[in-house]
Amino acid sequence: MTHAPALAIGDTFATLDLPPVTRTQLALYAGASGDHNPIHIDIDFAHAAGEKDVFAQGMFVMASLGRLLTANVPLTALRAFSTRFLAMTRLGDRLTLTATVAELFEAQGEQRARLDLAVRDQNGEQKLSGAAILALTSQNC
Repeated sequence: MTHAPALAIGDTFATLDLPPVTRTQLALYAGASGDHNPIHIDIDFAHAAGEKDVFAQGMFVMASLGRLLTANVPLTALRAFSTRFLAMTRLGDRLTLTATVAELFEAQGEQRARLDLAVRDQNGEQKLSGAAILALTSQNC
């Protein structure tokens, strides 16, 4: 059974500050995910597409949000997870990920929390928004 600390709407559930995004991270993510789109790993291709440089895969950033969640609750407590991509993440961006309690409710015999998720860079530009639903107490966690 999972027991979360007492939460209130508006509480920060979790935060994570990441180091600057690097070419190595993007290449490793491409290999791990199978997303070998050259716009993310080939600077010449990026230039030909009108970009100054490569940029991060959207799912690379979403995966970081997954890391934020699973660092704070067991994977078995995750009931839903969705994101919306808002802006490109560039090389060198330092991302801050936050999860804020938006709603507390009961469903299917569980106490649950809906979290608002956000990823912002060092300038405050929001890269992703999203939501997650977590079981706070469950026999299945």
